Amino acid sequence: MMHFDRVDRVSEEVKKAISEIIQYELKDPRLNVGLISIVKVNLSKDLRYAKIYVSIFDNNPENIQSSLLALRNSVPYIRREIAKRIKLRYTSEITFELDDSIEYGARISEILNKLNIPKDNNSENRGEDSLDRE
Repeated sequence: MMHFDRVDRVSEEVKKAISEIIQYELKDPRLNVGLISIVKVNLSKDLRYAKIYVSIFDNNPENIQSSLLALRNSVPYIRREIAKRIKLRYTSEITFELDDSIEYGARISEILNKLNIPKDNNSENRGEDSLDRE
């Protein structure tokens, strides 16, 4: 059990460090999109490999792909910075993967909003089967 706790702690530290590096230090113009968020960091048990899931929120798919490419090109710099900030025997090999779950959720919300279901009707339709009565 102790082993997984350490992996989780290191994952959180790596996530924080990469978020700061992307937000404040990377100067690549391709990263000038709406929002880049580190969704999750999956570290191998031996901490040698890190798969970084990023969400890039932009309306243009080309911008998303070029931002992902810019992140992948920045891996050597990001690894050096992580090595300076987090004292570990080895600095993880980093790979960036696109996670579109935030964008997917926003798209679902947009579709639901377009359905224009009045809130009054929605609560009346549930009637006595509702779970929110107290």
